[in-house]
Amino acid sequence: MKKFFTTISNIWKIEDLRVRITNTLLFLLIYRIGSFVVLPGVNSHTLDTQKAKEGLVGLLNMFAGGSFSRSSIFALGVMPYISASIVMQLLGIAVPYFSKMQKEGESGRNKINQWTRYLTIAITVPQAVAYLHTQITPDAVLLPNFIFTLMNTLVLTAGTLFVMWLGEKITDKGIGNGISLIIMVGIIAQLPSAFIVEFQSRTGGNGGLITFIVELVALIGVVMFTILIVQGTRKVAVQYAKRIVGNKQYGGVRQYIPLKVTAAGVMPIIFAQALMFIPATLSSFFPNAASNPIVIQLINYNSWLHNILFALLIIVFTYFYTAITVNPNQMAEDMKKNNGFIPGVKPGVATGNYLDDIISKITLPGSICLAIVAIIPALVSLAGVSSLFSRFFGGTSLIILVQVVLDTLQQIESHLLMRHYDGLMKTGRIKGRTAIPTAAGTTPTAI
Repeated sequence: MKKFFTTISNIWKIEDLRVRITNTLLFLLIYRIGSFVVLPGVNSHTLDTQKAKEGLVGLLNMFAGGSFSRSSIFALGVMPYISASIVMQLLGIAVPYFSKMQKEGESGRNKINQWTRYLTIAITVPQAVAYLHTQITPDAVLLPNFIFTLMNTLVLTAGTLFVMWLGEKITDKGIGNGISLIIMVGIIAQLPSAFIVEFQSRTGGNGGLITFIVELVALIGVVMFTILIVQGTRKVAVQYAKRIVGNKQYGGVRQYIPLKVTAAGVMPIIFAQALMFIPATLSSFFPNAASNPIVIQLINYNSWLHNILFALLIIVFTYFYTAITVNPNQMAEDMKKNNGFIPGVKPGVATGNYLDDIISKITLPGSICLAIVAIIPALVSLAGVSSLFSRFFGGTSLIILVQVVLDTLQQIESHLLMRHYDGLMKTGRIKGRTAIPTAAGTTPTAI
């Protein structure tokens, strides 16, 4: 406990870190206040009966911190921006123009950010129209339909752009990873209500207090398992050639390339979930198909068929996303330019093949572990855990929480170490997602 208070005191002594943490908290407070501001022309009294649903709506509501179900001005949150960022990342791999832009340094990144903002607007506008027509019941609308749609489409688009701006300000003026922190805060905002509902359910006769304590212990175990997956690395030794210039020696040291077991992060789960929502979407357009037993199994999130297919898709997408984000040939080329080599492996093509072989081997257990974490919520739901509380036992929400918390703690620890203070732990150092090497030479965020 003394170590904890000493660390807090050291953090507060560093003026730059103190200002950054304060700015981050203020920006997040603005976001949380805005999430309770209801859209103009909406009767807020009728919104009490609109609860978050299962599936895609429930997932979006969690990422938006409850704004989706409250019909807030931030109802769409940062998800359009995330979608635009993913599209731009894929374009950077498939289209030579964007690939060249990624390698132009700061000017290239500024151009990509500008393209991402334009694409965010293009994605937000149709999503806003769809949200207004599908998630807000007609009895809650207080204005003529055309005026209501036009005005609130502009409000939702402006809300998404404002949240995006808040995320960029947190990155610049705060402790970094602004978009990731906004998503994390939205997820954490759902935790107290889920905790209370589960506690009342158990103590009210559905299992008792002992069952609730067992659930908490299991939740801690799942979090520890997720941390192991996120932090898991395969270190590859790299030797740099020794050069003597005058009286000084350069190189001649051995370093390590940390290849992440889950280099794809949470993206395989997001891609797999998007495909698993297709049967439910098609069944809404074709009512006759909804009576098919296979379709029923695919729509049921707790069925074995749904979860087995979900796990297989995660494994496939883990290999796919790892292949497009981690380029072993580029890593080998950069290593060769810096006079580095892996002991026992020839530089160049042989090094690229060696790294590719290692990445392929560690991706298999990483993908299986991701699939296990993703289907844990369905398994605990079968055990009687409420649907809202079960989301914190795994899946996208838990992985995002773990990754963002670790990366934020790493940012704070780096400030402490730069000022010659002790780190946050007695032994070792906290490692976030920033250790992932990519083909473009950048480091992706926790999302």
